[in-house]
Amino acid sequence: MARRRRELESADIPLPRDTRVITVVNQKGGVGKTTTAVNLAASFAQAGANVLLIDLDPQGNASTALGIDHHADIVSSYDVMIDGAEIAGTVQASPEDERLSCLPSTIHLAGADLELATRDRREFVLRDALQDYLMEREDLHYVFIDCPPSLGLLTINAFTAATEVMIPIQSEYYALEGVTQLLDTIHRIQQHLNPQLDLSTVVLTMYDGRTILSKQVADEVRKHFPEQALETVIPRSVRVSEAPGFGQTVVTYDPNSPGALSYREAAKEIAQRGVAR
Repeated sequence: MARRRRELESADIPLPRDTRVITVVNQKGGVGKTTTAVNLAASFAQAGANVLLIDLDPQGNASTALGIDHHADIVSSYDVMIDGAEIAGTVQASPEDERLSCLPSTIHLAGADLELATRDRREFVLRDALQDYLMEREDLHYVFIDCPPSLGLLTINAFTAATEVMIPIQSEYYALEGVTQLLDTIHRIQQHLNPQLDLSTVVLTMYDGRTILSKQVADEVRKHFPEQALETVIPRSVRVSEAPGFGQTVVTYDPNSPGALSYREAAKEIAQRGVAR
């Protein structure tokens, strides 16, 4: 653990020249999607990057983990998606880090798919709003979009707004179940809506190095995604699960825990791969 901390402290974590917009998605629930989004966002902010997290999940768990109020009456991503509110006037600073901000979600977002269905350019609402915001925030290095566990219009908006897709996959039975449908959706988005979209990252979550199963799943995932799968794996960890209950990510809740170190190592790997690409 001490060696890992020293290596992270001395590591070169390069900042991208252009804003990287990364959609974090898996329509299968319980795979660590939101946990991965918020902890990577916090890890990059800790490393000196300016980061925005967009919460598109009606449950609002990402907002909770970043210490952001998201009761039903606040202006949120729902207002951006449905009423044309500007992101600039809607984001909130996270107490996690001065370089980290969040566009919160509220429960109103649960009906957004239906409300968007009859709109013109309904697949591009988030992209248009985000492009306007990025014109004002040229200093922004990363945007993470936390999607709902579905492939509806909110997730499609996240795909069209992004340049990259990240898929968290848990190290358990049926890990790749449903991923085929997700990959097919990404391919269709690339063909018809966003040719710049790239499946850049697959991250293994809830990894238990003591079990043969986790190692078998890791081998299978790396066989399917040889270029996208990170070397870093995220361990199953009580501290990672506890942190949101205190309105924090594990990166600040217990910065020396295995989970926090793993997310910081994953951020380093993502940053270095981005430069290499």
